[in-house]
Amino acid sequence: MHRAAPGTHARWVMAEPLTATTAHQGAGAASVKRARSVDIYAPQWRNFLFVAPYLVFFVTLLVVPLFWGIWLSFHKADTFSSGPFIGFGNYVRLFNDKIFLQSIWNTFYFVLLTVPSLALLGLFLALCLNRRTRSAAVLRGLFFSSSVLSVTIVTLIWRIVYIPDIGLLSMIFGLFGARAPAFLSDPSLAMIGIAIATVWWCIGLPMMLFLSALQQIPQDIYEAAALDNANRWQTLRSITLPSIKRTFVLVVIIQIVFQFQLFGQALLMTRGGPNNLTKPIVFYIYETAFRRWDLGLGAAASEILFVLILVAAMVQFLVSRRKADV
Repeated sequence: MHRAAPGTHARWVMAEPLTATTAHQGAGAASVKRARSVDIYAPQWRNFLFVAPYLVFFVTLLVVPLFWGIWLSFHKADTFSSGPFIGFGNYVRLFNDKIFLQSIWNTFYFVLLTVPSLALLGLFLALCLNRRTRSAAVLRGLFFSSSVLSVTIVTLIWRIVYIPDIGLLSMIFGLFGARAPAFLSDPSLAMIGIAIATVWWCIGLPMMLFLSALQQIPQDIYEAAALDNANRWQTLRSITLPSIKRTFVLVVIIQIVFQFQLFGQALLMTRGGPNNLTKPIVFYIYETAFRRWDLGLGAAASEILFVLILVAAMVQFLVSRRKADV
């Protein structure tokens, strides 16, 4: 603070406080300018830390084994060494093996039995149980409860059902004076018996996915349809089914991927019999790689299974997408 020069009005000038205030305002303006200069849409690499744990497990458990399996399929590998490079020798051996070709057909047959059944039956149950009642909630829990069981428990239950003469199925047929079908020993019924057990086991997931999709449909649409005197069939065909078609495609693709990996049911219920008619590709891979210790041949079979699953899922996706565009 200093006094004014002589000849002027006497006044005191507060110089230092003004200087401090000005400096403070300048610093605030600079910080605001820096804050405004930050692009909030710019990539921030520190966010990578949140997905890094998942990526580590994904690469370690999926990507590395995939390429390692491709590499093994071109070698005559066993338990002790990778062996010499033989090119497509393992693939030639596979397609000359009648048991492997039979396992491919068995797998496709099983997928054809289970995937449409799971999709249609899951949709039917979801339509029936899409109610806000206590009984519907209890039934939803009952139908979903089988999905949490292990494959060992499921196969044990259905082996008890299929036991000849004393099983549950034989008792039911006996009430009508008939003989129960031999699902596990008849060559024409063995795969159907495994498919029935699988549908009972896996029906919970498709049902819950369809229920979730049905509950996302706005009720205003149904009220408008009721005002137009639309019956239940017209409402189902024109409103419900078009609204859940993406969920239907999702359910089909998920079930294709799952059912191509049939293994536990065939191993524990029929052990691939009778006459290799229930031996799927995964069962063939297990026997080849871990019983005969021919890892190169087993790796080649696993790569063929990977291609079959990929092609089947992509064909289903493209066909459904084309129908949606039309």
